[in-house]
Amino acid sequence: MVSAAKLRRAQDAISQMRPYAKKLAEMISTVSAQTEAGQSNPFTEIRDVKNVLIVVVTSDRGLCGAFNANVGKATIALVDAKYAALQASGHVTILPLGKKGSEYLSRRGYKIEDAYTDIFTRLNFANVREIGEMILTDFTEKKYDVVEVLFNYSKNVATQIIESEQLLPMVPLASETKSSAVDYIFEPTEEEIIQELIPKSIKLSVFRALLESNASEHGARMTAMDKATENAGELIKALKLEYNRSRQAAITKEILEIVGGAEALSA
Repeated sequence: MVSAAKLRRAQDAISQMRPYAKKLAEMISTVSAQTEAGQSNPFTEIRDVKNVLIVVVTSDRGLCGAFNANVGKATIALVDAKYAALQASGHVTILPLGKKGSEYLSRRGYKIEDAYTDIFTRLNFANVREIGEMILTDFTEKKYDVVEVLFNYSKNVATQIIESEQLLPMVPLASETKSSAVDYIFEPTEEEIIQELIPKSIKLSVFRALLESNASEHGARMTAMDKATENAGELIKALKLEYNRSRQAAITKEILEIVGGAEALSA
């Protein structure tokens, strides 16, 4: 019931965010590919991958089915598929946004950065911006060469899909840059606009991942609790039937004993 009350607000927040985030990503992708300032920006620099940061978004509480476990399994699958050698040498770091992701991956021996817990109780862009700034600083200081994020995408109330997205380096999408030959007029300069927009887009991507996960969590919790209620109802019916059978068997046994005793006395 609590998640049902919160779900509508969470869905409204992410539905308002999606068009803005999509359009900003498209614009930055196009401008970065068409301008020298975008191609030479430090956040688009492609380096030899020696250290990887994976941002894992989960919830702080359980009772939401396989919501958190699915993200943990997807993270392990991503590391095994793309960064197995780096993981073996200790160069893959996990940044958990949510308590459950930290617990799940730390128990399995993954290197954990400082986890952010209770972030969903004060979920706003001002708080998420600090996380984005830390990620951007670590990348520019070459602490990490690639940054990826994993989170639950809220398709609908009953369906959550695991999504992974590369945050850094920001690579222009070839399909978008070819299809949209827009002649932009820059005011102020290209450099200033690119330097302002790319960090904002990264922070916005982190915020969108958290909003998606927040909406997904409430949907998953509603589904899990609904299934738990159904299972409890079926269990009650089964136990009541078993109880009535046992009770009837006990009554029948007592009646047989009384009849047998009466027949013995009459004889």
